[in-house]
Amino acid sequence: MRSNHLLVAAALLMAGCTATKKNDSKEPAIATLGSEPISTSEFQYVYEKNNAGNEDAYTRESVTDYLKLYTNFKLKVKEAESRGLDTTMAFKRELEGYKEQLAQPYLSEKSVTDQLVKQAYDRLGQEVNASHILLTLQPEAAPEDTLAAYNKAMEIRQRALSGEDFGKLAQTYSQDPSAADNKGNLGYFTSMQMVYPFEDAAYKTPAGQVSMPVRTRFGYHLIKVHDKRQARGEVKVAHIMVRATPGMPKADSLAAKQRIDAIYKRLQRNENWDKLAAEFSEDANSAQNGGELPWFGTGRMIPNFEDAAFALNKEGEVAKPLLTPYGWHIIKLIDKRGLPPFEDMEQNLRNKIAKDSRSELNRTAFLKRVKAENNFTEVAAAKTAAFGKANAELLQGKWNYDTNDKTLSQTLFTIQGKPYTVADFYAFAKEQQRPRATGTPEYAMQTLYDAFVDKSLVDYEKANLENKYTDYRMLVKEYHDGILLFQLMDEKVWSKAVEDSVGLKAYFEQNKEKYKWGPRAQATVISAANKDLLNKAQQQLSVRRYPVKSANLPDVLFEQNKAELTKDATLKLNEFAEILKNNPTLSLDVNGHADAREAAAKDNIANLRTQRIVKYLTDEGVPASQLKTNALGKTKQAGPDNTETGRRRNRRASFTLYSSDVSALADNLNASNPLDVQITEKKFQKGENKVLDSVKWEKGTYTLQQNGREYLIIIDEVLEPAYKELNETRGLVISDYQNYLEQQWVNQLREKYPVNVNQAELDKLVKK
Repeated sequence: MRSNHLLVAAALLMAGCTATKKNDSKEPAIATLGSEPISTSEFQYVYEKNNAGNEDAYTRESVTDYLKLYTNFKLKVKEAESRGLDTTMAFKRELEGYKEQLAQPYLSEKSVTDQLVKQAYDRLGQEVNASHILLTLQPEAAPEDTLAAYNKAMEIRQRALSGEDFGKLAQTYSQDPSAADNKGNLGYFTSMQMVYPFEDAAYKTPAGQVSMPVRTRFGYHLIKVHDKRQARGEVKVAHIMVRATPGMPKADSLAAKQRIDAIYKRLQRNENWDKLAAEFSEDANSAQNGGELPWFGTGRMIPNFEDAAFALNKEGEVAKPLLTPYGWHIIKLIDKRGLPPFEDMEQNLRNKIAKDSRSELNRTAFLKRVKAENNFTEVAAAKTAAFGKANAELLQGKWNYDTNDKTLSQTLFTIQGKPYTVADFYAFAKEQQRPRATGTPEYAMQTLYDAFVDKSLVDYEKANLENKYTDYRMLVKEYHDGILLFQLMDEKVWSKAVEDSVGLKAYFEQNKEKYKWGPRAQATVISAANKDLLNKAQQQLSVRRYPVKSANLPDVLFEQNKAELTKDATLKLNEFAEILKNNPTLSLDVNGHADAREAAAKDNIANLRTQRIVKYLTDEGVPASQLKTNALGKTKQAGPDNTETGRRRNRRASFTLYSSDVSALADNLNASNPLDVQITEKKFQKGENKVLDSVKWEKGTYTLQQNGREYLIIIDEVLEPAYKELNETRGLVISDYQNYLEQQWVNQLREKYPVNVNQAELDKLVKK
């Protein structure tokens, strides 16, 4: 089943985007479908959008052909509408989902976003070292609390400007928990790492200066900028870590240091880094990957880890052991890179900014524009009266209002003349209220009112996008028609062609001339890097049974002197059965083993075990021809230990998987280099393989050299042109049958809704 997203693409291919408004009776029509006109302006918009730039775009042939495609498309949509497919809840929900996505670019200020993206990129080229003092404040704090926090910040700032140590002030007054240890120092950071107001102030404050109080969602900050430097870019390193945390026992700390020093000495002796990382690194996330870490830049790691990483200059260079709060690290440089070009980062920055605190700047600018464009007007008296109903219950999230209040019908504000009443606002406030730990009822009511105004402006703008923006209107119509078209095309064409096996076969029989093989050869083509490899491939080719070395089939274990299959054994054999049944080119050797201590039995115990396994597999549907047994008998040694567990490892059946497919032979020959040998065995058509085409198409064996490779070609049979069987070309036949069904359906629709073209209007679009 196709997705609706694919359908939209199909609709575009068939007819491009479509217009939304119905043709005004006064507007010229380029065509009519039954009694429904298609306006010239609608068709011209669609045509120009999809054909702009084509040299022959306005020839009579191009315009006429496109109009035929477009009317075919509109006929299908008209039929879907006549069947009421656009009235279902499923259709409406899907269309609304698309409209919500399509609306987003129109509900922002592109110019503001463009400026923010460029600003963020420019700032990424610089890093700032700064300290801060935080006075926490809730975003919805009352004005008096906000003023008090601001005044406190100004007082501290003045003390810093008078010469008091900023770090000590941070330890005393900052409500950032880390300030007690780091004196408010944040180290170096760059753009997109801090909330935007903080970042903006830090970049705008000169080195050595203290900023004015900066408000973020956390509260008020004072920022002292210590230094600014050119960005160091990004670095990729690997590390080996031995855990050592602050406060751990002295003996453990000493042991960790000795361990990291021992690893470092082995690295100095040029021992393999990856092996040492896998064996000794205690960073479980990276140890098995050679200790490799993702690319990182300033502000992403512990500062001294970053400094050590960036201090490395030569690829493969290893730093001396370094201690961080996580433990001891040995760092190896893999690569360094600078800031990528703006074009490479632009989309990623746009995505980040959409989720970043700086997106509020965009929203503020958007709401300001929408207010101005739509004549937003407040009624001050009604607003004052509405706010007068705020009480303490609003702070508890339990506020309600009298539904019989006569003031509910009063207008609070208008957007393009549309009134929004006190009742509208109260309903919103009741639903959106929540308990507040601080503030006053009046401030809580103001916050809810501001949110109601913003939501009303956005909703009004969304509801009128189709009237304001032609492109948006056209896009919505595209999706509207595309969803409808999907449902009907699936019923009439796509699924029908797949499910109607009788119709498909009849169509194939009537059109067999379209589905013929050209000259073909049943052949094997072997390409090898040298003659030795070619000879090996040729010698092994006739065996037709090649071990599948990538297969690692587990053994099946048995109890002493027994051949019964355990539950664990049957689970494994079930997996083997599925593998063999699904691939007839595979075969399996079942090898029986016995422990030397097992008592002599009437029948060889190893043989009994293999027979039991073969019976189980054949009962599960595996052909006997895919199975071979080898009773290897008793094993003198018990294994790596002389325990019962060790002996049981010799009471077992082992397995070897083989394949008759030449790809397995190629895999075996390519153990050291995946490009050493390529083997292809199939029916080739003329023109499909240049090397095969270079020899005479007669039964026989041929060798040649080409482009530095050695070739062996074995032609087993040359086949004359012949009709294809349906199963050999089913995909193409289904595609052709779908086209046939679609054309038949379009012909029926043209009879139901006769299409009349207004030649005079078409002529206006043709440019001489």
